[in-house]
Amino acid sequence: MDVQEIKQRFGIIGGSPLINRAIDIARQVAPTDITVMITGESGSGKEVFSHIIHQLSARKHGPFIAVNCGAIPEGTIDSELFGHEKGSFTGAHEARKGYFEVVNGGTIFLDEVGELPLGTQARLLRVIESGEYIRVGSSKVQKTDVRVIAATNVDMFDAVKAGKFREDLYYRLNTVPLKIPPLRDRKEDIHLIFRKFVADFSDKYRSPNVTLDDGAIQVLINYNWPGNVRQLKNIAEQIAVLEKDRNITAQSIINYIPNDNRSSFPMRVNQNGSKEDFSERDILYKVLFDMKKDMVELKKLVIDIINHGGNVSNYAENNPQVINSLYEDVEMPVNESTLTIQQPVNYNRPDDYHINHQDVEEVEESLSLIDKEADMIKKALKKHKGKRKAASEELGISERTLYRKIKELNLN
Repeated sequence: MDVQEIKQRFGIIGGSPLINRAIDIARQVAPTDITVMITGESGSGKEVFSHIIHQLSARKHGPFIAVNCGAIPEGTIDSELFGHEKGSFTGAHEARKGYFEVVNGGTIFLDEVGELPLGTQARLLRVIESGEYIRVGSSKVQKTDVRVIAATNVDMFDAVKAGKFREDLYYRLNTVPLKIPPLRDRKEDIHLIFRKFVADFSDKYRSPNVTLDDGAIQVLINYNWPGNVRQLKNIAEQIAVLEKDRNITAQSIINYIPNDNRSSFPMRVNQNGSKEDFSERDILYKVLFDMKKDMVELKKLVIDIINHGGNVSNYAENNPQVINSLYEDVEMPVNESTLTIQQPVNYNRPDDYHINHQDVEEVEESLSLIDKEADMIKKALKKHKGKRKAASEELGISERTLYRKIKELNLN
């Protein structure tokens, strides 16, 4: 049976190379009795692959059972898997067969195997290696012939390093690893799967067919789908039942996505269609690009000034518009004659190492907080042309406080 026939038989939709590879591995390993570790996120379809392996194996006529190890309490997990004798613990009114005894000759699928207690892990290892187990409360060793397929949605290697899972059992289960890709890695399949689910539910509930516009398809493709195929199926069922307008738009899809998961969009969805709706990342990129542009322009300006002899006055006479653009945001007047740029120092000449300290004039800056405060208020008022409300917003104070400060500092 080839990959396409397996898809048709087990209802797998899509042509992603990742899902095709997973199906091919399951097809090849099925005829053997090798233990398989299926890994993948919750809702990605791990149990479907356990059925594929069982149905394509020589045990297909034997029993198959799926056990959710995470849903069984720690105190009863050994009894569930290996059985118990009458009176072995409180409430054990009669002997009971465990799953490994019931499924003798078939396949057992241990989902969430990483949740097994360490004591149960030791017993499971013995069953896999020798086919032997002991019922709870018994001393008699029993034999079973069961193929084990395990599955987990956690990183088992990290669990081994943390001491939560036995290393020997991990390598015994992981003889053949089978990774199921998450839905976000199968973007080309999302629309096809959704259409299949919607069509099935429309037939089931006898509702009209649903169509998706281009915006709705883009939302489906761009969303991360943390719940994978299970989440996609749930949303398809809701839309098939609840939507009155059978032409589904992008906003219709977004309404069915949980609020706490809307941040999982890898790209920002602009619901209003406004070009001004930027994410923080977009704003940061814009600031960085503007800074880079300013630096390039500044470098060009410095090079031009140097090429004109290094004197700003000479350069300003020929390029007044450039100099004016530099000074337009400066509050204090600038004396261009003081902005002479010296020629580059030639370190091969000893004279260039000499610095004339007499040419350096130190200007002592006022450290008075009152002077600083007055200066900031003057600049804010000048910037906003005397409009006190705008100046107060610029300074981050109330307009009433600004009036009081102007009066105290005698700035009228």
